[in-house]
Amino acid sequence: MIVYGKVQGVFFRANTRKIASDLRLLGYAKNLSDGSVEVVAEGDEERLKNLVEFCRKGPERALVSKVDVKFSDAIGEFGGFEVRD
Repeated sequence: MIVYGKVQGVFFRANTRKIASDLRLLGYAKNLSDGSVEVVAEGDEERLKNLVEFCRKGPERALVSKVDVKFSDAIGEFGGFEVRD
C-alpha cells in the first residue's frame, strides 16, 4: 500500500513495524521521495486487513489523507518486518 498525507517524520514506519510484528506479518515500510510511505506486507488476510486499518489512521502525529491498497499473492520473500530507508 501507499500511504499519503503527513506520514514522514511522525514515526509512521516505526509504528507500522510494531503493529505488523504484533500481527505476525512480514515485509517492510519505506519512505518515498514524494513524502508518502510504501508498506509491503505478507501474511494472513485478516491480519493484513488489520494493518490496512492502522495505516488509514496512522500514529498519533500522522495525518493520513489517502491509502492506496493492492492485494496480490505472497511470494515468501521476507524474513521479518523492517523499516527501510
